[in-house]
Amino acid sequence: MLVTKVARSLKCAATYAMKIIFKTLIVLLLVILCLVPAIAQTQSQSERMAATAMTRWANSWETDPAKTEKWSYEQGVLLKGIEDVWLNTADGKYFSFIQHSIDRFVNDDGTIKTYKLNDYNLDNINEGKLLLTLYRVTEKEKYKKAADLLREQLRTQPRTHEGGFWHKKIYPYQMWLDGLYMGEPFYAEYAATFHEDSAFDDIAKQFIWMEAHARDPKTGLLYHGWDESKQQRWANKQTGLSPEFWARAIGWYAMALVDTLDYFPENHPQRAELIAILKRLAPAIEKYQDAKAGLWYQVLDKQNEKGNYFEASAACMFVYALAKSVRRGYLPDHYLSVARKGYDGILTRFIKTDANGQVKLEGTVGGAGLGGNPYRDGSYQYYINEKIVTNDPKGVGAFLMASSEIEMNANRALGKGQTVTLDCFFNAETKKDVTGRIIPWHYKWNERTNGGYSFWGRVFRSFGANTKSLVEAPSAANLKGTNIYIIVDPDTPQESEHPNYIEAAHIKAITDWVKAGGVLVFMGNDVGNMEFDHFNQLAKQFGIQFNKDSRNKVPGNDFEKGLLLVPDGHPIFKSAHRLYLKEISTFTLTPPAKSVFDDKGDEIMAVAKLGRGTVFAVGDPWFYNEYLDGRKLPPTFDNYKAARDLSKWLIQQASAKR
Repeated sequence: MLVTKVARSLKCAATYAMKIIFKTLIVLLLVILCLVPAIAQTQSQSERMAATAMTRWANSWETDPAKTEKWSYEQGVLLKGIEDVWLNTADGKYFSFIQHSIDRFVNDDGTIKTYKLNDYNLDNINEGKLLLTLYRVTEKEKYKKAADLLREQLRTQPRTHEGGFWHKKIYPYQMWLDGLYMGEPFYAEYAATFHEDSAFDDIAKQFIWMEAHARDPKTGLLYHGWDESKQQRWANKQTGLSPEFWARAIGWYAMALVDTLDYFPENHPQRAELIAILKRLAPAIEKYQDAKAGLWYQVLDKQNEKGNYFEASAACMFVYALAKSVRRGYLPDHYLSVARKGYDGILTRFIKTDANGQVKLEGTVGGAGLGGNPYRDGSYQYYINEKIVTNDPKGVGAFLMASSEIEMNANRALGKGQTVTLDCFFNAETKKDVTGRIIPWHYKWNERTNGGYSFWGRVFRSFGANTKSLVEAPSAANLKGTNIYIIVDPDTPQESEHPNYIEAAHIKAITDWVKAGGVLVFMGNDVGNMEFDHFNQLAKQFGIQFNKDSRNKVPGNDFEKGLLLVPDGHPIFKSAHRLYLKEISTFTLTPPAKSVFDDKGDEIMAVAKLGRGTVFAVGDPWFYNEYLDGRKLPPTFDNYKAARDLSKWLIQQASAKR
């Protein structure tokens, strides 16, 4: 009897416990379900789509299981979109995804699996942009060798009689709008990286010739293709032009223009003509935007024709091209409104979330071309009857680019009109690059290797500021127009054969500029890595002296040894909490300088006010790519957030004096 009662009691206790566990699990499930939307809301649209793309296509070369694995332009578009997300977030997982994807094809000797130079297919050039990214970041020789192979294709690519690239060898005497995107941005970046200055004449002419042949003066739009021989069935026998204005083809051309301009020399005589082409194209893109939906039709000028529809990839491309053109100063601000209206239309009509929380992009035409087998005649009926695809990789890539540009423009009002100037006179280190050319390096805006400031420069530009470099001695004249002036790690005799020391005339010019409202930034270094004596003559004008010491030694990758914790309510670092700084010089401060960050009795960062100006100082170059771009530093550190916090604060200091 007693045993029976005990058994019943145990059974009741177990039942009760199970009910408690079940209820707890239900509560936890509800909490998780409530948190998922909140987490999603904290991610940008580009991050959400990138996460889905990297899950759906963990191997990016398998975007279409029905097709044989190959080096392809579609993968290139997707990866270029992923790269933009990396540049906007400094999350190293995006770079790793790109490298993993490219390494699938690129052998150690630089050969590219499945690629055949003698196909002379411009589509195969597009993915080369990622080769250049990987080379410029890592300097691994295999990426340059592979890029050289693609450059060699362009050297011998068949051309029209005036010099325009054939789109493919199998399409003789034909130039397509698509081909400008596939070839020219790579061509321009390669030329800029490896000093092929004469190539820019050829690059400019490709755009000029394409517009001259394909632009319709009535609409301002460009026809998809032009056949110099006028032999193709799709070609008009008088003009050689295809019959319709295909939206995505014009999107390719618009993106090609803005991406090529990134690398086109500022002083090149044809640069202005490329911007003029963009300025002629932008009004036509705006003209054919649907007033209500903000989108564009598959065949742009036939909005009311039966069967026409809004197409997603073209909308993404137009949004990207317009938003980037405004940010880069090629087009007036008005076009950002056009881009934002288009982007809102994309989100409303084409972006969906499935039951698993993954993002989908609907409404992309799978492919469209001219000629071939079966033959594509370029007619209206042909374009509207091509298959429409959900989650097409080139559409997703274009969406990632568009989202990244819209996000880049979100805070541009903060620093609009401000100029951030990086000193390249006191820090004027040089090195010999792979071509044998002597180039500036170490803490430079356009430098993408570990020691560069390319990420920090992008942060400033995301707040609307312009970035420039000063290679001459600072003076009242050349500091005029600069709002924020950054001096980094002045050279020692070991770093430069003839270092430029800070002298009395420089001190006067800089001090007067600060008093008038300038914002000066000192990014020092530890003893043995910086010239202290002359630098301190300038710094003491503001009550700052860099000590000849080296604080926060970090053996190997023991990153926690470089940890500095930000106290709550810090006046500068609002979002960053865990900072990483190693081998830094500390300060000795006198008025007007005040410490804004100290640790264990050491002054780590300081601020001084003089006249209408502000000075910020830290004893480390700190925001170089190695500890900002997410490839090395563990994600538990907040250096990228710190770069955003400090940049925003500096811009605000400059704004208060205007």
